[in-house]
Amino acid sequence: MELKINGKNIQVDVEEQMPLLWVLRDELNMTGTKYGCGVAACGACTCLVDGVATRTCTLAVSSVVGKEIKTIEGIASDGQLSAVQKAWIQHQVPQCGYCQSGQIIAAESLLDEKANPTDEDIDQAMTNICRCGTYQRVREAIHTAAIWRQEENSLLG
Repeated sequence: MELKINGKNIQVDVEEQMPLLWVLRDELNMTGTKYGCGVAACGACTCLVDGVATRTCTLAVSSVVGKEIKTIEGIASDGQLSAVQKAWIQHQVPQCGYCQSGQIIAAESLLDEKANPTDEDIDQAMTNICRCGTYQRVREAIHTAAIWRQEENSLLG
C-alpha cells in the first residue's frame, strides 16, 4: 500500500491492521514518534493525519491510505525548525523528552486551528501526558509559538 508521509509517497508491504506507529517505527525507521501506552491514551505516538493530531498506536495503517501523514521528522521545513520547535527550546520544555514529539505535534495542530489560543484552549487541546510534568512550560511555549507564527505570517503578508 502507498502512504504519503511528510510529503513523500512511500510504499509499504504490511498487514492492513498493523498500527501506523509500528509501520513508522519498525518498517520505515522513523523513530521520532514514540510508543507509550498502546491504548491511544498518552499521546506519545501522536502524528498529524490530514492536519489533525492523531494517536497512531491503535490506528490501522489501512485507514490512512490516501491521507497526508506528518510525523515529527516532517515538522521542520527546509532545515528550519518550526515556531513550536523553537519555542520548546526557548522554554526548555523537555526534561526526559520522551513525550515531546507527540506534544509538539499536538501543539502544531492546535495552532493550525487557533492562531492565538487561550490557556483554556491549550488545556483542552493538549491531552498528551508528560510524566515529568512540564505542562506550564508547554503552555508558555505554545503562547510564544503563537506570537512567532503571527509575526512570520505578517512578514510573509
